[in-house]
Amino acid sequence: QVQLGESGGGLVQAGGSLRLSCAASGRTFTTYILGWFRQAPGKEREFVAAVNWSGGMTYYGDSVKGRFTISRDNAKNVVYLQMNSLKPEDTAVYYCAAKPRYIGSYDSTSAYDYWGLGTRVTVSS
Repeated sequence: QVQLGESGGGLVQAGGSLRLSCAASGRTFTTYILGWFRQAPGKEREFVAAVNWSGGMTYYGDSVKGRFTISRDNAKNVVYLQMNSLKPEDTAVYYCAAKPRYIGSYDSTSAYDYWGLGTRVTVSS
């Protein structure tokens, strides 16, 4: 079992920045690829970013490339999402998730076994 807990959400003006954190506990942290997804009201959950076990490889959804940065600190069992140049369309609940390293695609919600409860990000125009 892996337990995930997000923090860092809030209200920010367009063009601003936020950093989300996700603390993990439970089984070996480096066994898992970690991802961030988001879900806006009335929309499906959307892939945002993922990072491999070492932090050396990162993946991003098209809508956030160049603005968001994912990173992980395996010593602290934490994954971060630095969000810059925020837009109103980034408003959503952001979820941290973990998937086994060799199972499924990094951008597929169905590949992830463990999810946090989410943290809300609101970007005002």
